[in-house]
Amino acid sequence: MIRVGIVGAAGYAGGELIRLLVGHDGVALTTLVSRTHAGKPVSQVYPGYYGYDLPHFREISMTNLAYECDLVFIAAPSGAAWPLMKDLVSMKPGIKIIDIGSDLRLKDPSLYRKWYGYEHGAPELLSQSVYGLSELHADEIKDARLVANPGCYPTATILAFAPLVRYGMVSMDSIVVNALSGVSGAGRTPGLGYHFPECNENMRAYGLLCHRHVPEIEQELAAIARTGGWDDAVNLSFTPHLVPLNRGILVTAYADLGNDLSGDSCLRDVNRDLGISLDTPGLTEIYRSFYKGKRFVRILPPDEVPQTKAVAGSNYCDIGVRVDERTGRVLVMAAIDNLVKGAAGQAIQNMNLMFGEPEDKGLNLAPFWP
Repeated sequence: MIRVGIVGAAGYAGGELIRLLVGHDGVALTTLVSRTHAGKPVSQVYPGYYGYDLPHFREISMTNLAYECDLVFIAAPSGAAWPLMKDLVSMKPGIKIIDIGSDLRLKDPSLYRKWYGYEHGAPELLSQSVYGLSELHADEIKDARLVANPGCYPTATILAFAPLVRYGMVSMDSIVVNALSGVSGAGRTPGLGYHFPECNENMRAYGLLCHRHVPEIEQELAAIARTGGWDDAVNLSFTPHLVPLNRGILVTAYADLGNDLSGDSCLRDVNRDLGISLDTPGLTEIYRSFYKGKRFVRILPPDEVPQTKAVAGSNYCDIGVRVDERTGRVLVMAAIDNLVKGAAGQAIQNMNLMFGEPEDKGLNLAPFWP
């Protein structure tokens, strides 16, 4: 059994980890940390767990985490996780950590001051960590000790654009992303903007021109482009919106198609036997080929569109792609559950890889509807 601890276990991401891990037969939940709810049973914070045999929430103890856990999930606010990770690694070098927050996501430590407003105090951890987007980095994750769980918006956006930038099919400075998120994406801490009368029957953009997920998306898409031999920097416009949903993310994004779509460079490493043409059906086949064997990415046929309810409660990412021949642009859509594929589910996917378990263990949950 993998002995697992969760720091920030009473938040939405931590609560979702508990929900998924109680159905994972290879895990023993040993340590649930919550500063706010220390001493309380889980069912007092999440009533749905009444009758479950779970440890009570308790205050953080580095000693307990180090000696009771093989892996620790940290779901802490930005800037609060790296000191914990530094102490844990020092106390128990072999412990595995998955940071569900932001403290391992950016490779350049100077970017934390600009985008997150704090100085990263453990840059050595950044160089040791692996970016935990399982569909793209499974081999590195298998050997990792520290994993940076991707943000929810980056998960949907990177998966949506990975094939296009890998094969150099779009202009890297033309990407425009509009993303919609349910209210749970803001976390469980109360705030006026997330008060029911404020967000119900309302939609609003936020984080305009400076959302902290921008450098994460650009960093990872640029890395994918380099694997295809493309050295162009990725510069994107990203606008998130808060919508009156409990959970879910829908990304609708555009980019200019490359100038020479018939050239070999655009189809490098794509199976030529498919007879692909660069229209909507052809591009759909490219996506299917790129994500072949990836359990949790579903490429929808051209007559269907991703929607949040179709992935709710599941670890799926649904993707749809269209070629706009009139404008010479491509339209890509992606839908995920922000608490599952955008947080806890993806973290468990990474845990499974790190411990040699089947990638989908504990995650074979169909979406719930309605």
